Amino acid sequence: MARMLIVIGVLFILAGVIWALAGKLGLGRLPGDIVIERENARIWIPVTSAILVSVAVTVVINLILWLIGR
Repeated sequence: MARMLIVIGVLFILAGVIWALAGKLGLGRLPGDIVIERENARIWIPVTSAILVSVAVTVVINLILWLIGR
């Protein structure tokens, strides 16, 4: 149980670092992300960014499960 909590904590730290760097790398402004700007409203729908984040999270979770299952 302690090992699992440490792994989860490290993942949260990594997610925070990646989140901070993602804006600098252009995540959220990828082709396929929808931005609608009007006079007094801005709608941002990060379709491509969400898919990219989903794939990355899936890979990380599968890697962790594979390492635990060994």
